[in-house]
Amino acid sequence: MAADVPQDVDVIIAGAGIPGVTLALALHQAGLKPVLIDPVVFDTQIAPAFDGRASAIAYAAFRQWKALGVGAALEPRAQRIEQILVTDGQTPGAAANGPGPFFLRFDSAEIADTSDGEPLGYLLENRHIRAALAKAVIEAGITVLAPAKVAKAAFGPREAVVTLADGRTLHAPLAVGAEGRGSVIRTEAGIGVVGWDYPQTGVVATVRLEKPHEGVAHEYFLPGGPFAILPLTDNRASLVWTESRGHGAALKAARPEVFQAHLMRRFGDFLGAVTVEGPVFTYPLGLQLAERLVAPRAALLGDAAHGIHPIAGQGLNLGLKSAAALAETLVEAMRLGEDIGSEVVLERYAAWRRFDTVSISLAADAFVRLFSNDNPLLRAARGLGMAAVNQIGPARRFFMSEAGGAVGDLPRLLRGEAL
Repeated sequence: MAADVPQDVDVIIAGAGIPGVTLALALHQAGLKPVLIDPVVFDTQIAPAFDGRASAIAYAAFRQWKALGVGAALEPRAQRIEQILVTDGQTPGAAANGPGPFFLRFDSAEIADTSDGEPLGYLLENRHIRAALAKAVIEAGITVLAPAKVAKAAFGPREAVVTLADGRTLHAPLAVGAEGRGSVIRTEAGIGVVGWDYPQTGVVATVRLEKPHEGVAHEYFLPGGPFAILPLTDNRASLVWTESRGHGAALKAARPEVFQAHLMRRFGDFLGAVTVEGPVFTYPLGLQLAERLVAPRAALLGDAAHGIHPIAGQGLNLGLKSAAALAETLVEAMRLGEDIGSEVVLERYAAWRRFDTVSISLAADAFVRLFSNDNPLLRAARGLGMAAVNQIGPARRFFMSEAGGAVGDLPRLLRGEAL
């Protein structure tokens, strides 16, 4: 999609991924004028070969999409997560062997009275999320500059000036960096990052199952890393398979029959025959945190602010929480007649999201280090911890509400309320 550079922009959003587009829809609904910039056009983003991942969406984050008018388009594609079973294994085929003495089981029925009968979350393929959001953006008439790439940005006392690679410039009170870990907005705003790579690769594939998955998500912690079986609609599942970098590269390049053989050693036969559908994707894994969420005339969102390990399925949910908080902060400032890009306004957003972002990111890192090893002492400690939590109802319910995004000071959109 191409468009002339608009002149009356309130917020420049670099990055038309899922968090950035969600923010744009929220701002537009409340009367602000955003513009989206992305190197990739929407048609490419929704192609099956572009992004093979599926995401576990917290039920509070799904409320946001309902409030923005895209829930009806997403619901047919959304698989309810009714239960989550977490087990700790040592050998391939852990899934087939069933839970050992140390496991955790989360059941949506336990929190039905506080979640209005919502599930623990929803599993959606990323390409379907992108398609529904893209359709909503087009119908809303939000300007999208794509393909277009941010080359540089300058942040003055009154406005942000973003220059595209083709020389065009945009001016607005605020620029939001939502363009991923290599964010140009973040770099140009002088915000540094801290983090490290893991010696792991995420292998992602979609499979069709012979037996019903019944909405149960399985997470097996093996010495090489977690192996997750995430239920999808039409009795399929998304596999998120963590391996060493060498094994990950070999699996990506393996012939289909070789990949299938390795898969069945991990998977077992508890869901019957498993057939791979579509390509196999691999993604490098690492932790990256921005040192600040805001700078003068700039704010960060999504992977530009935090890139974390998928072990707990919270990376995209963090971005969606932040989109709701940033939208509410900016809309309230606009209604009060404040300068939406001022440091006073942006610090409210940073204060709202800082603790949650850092704590969840570091918790994911701790889980990786605790569970991606075969140390006997650590195995015993984590097994006892899992067994203890499994026996304490209030602890289980807290973890379920936290994973569902329903703990803490929730933005209105996460409560299902329009801005």
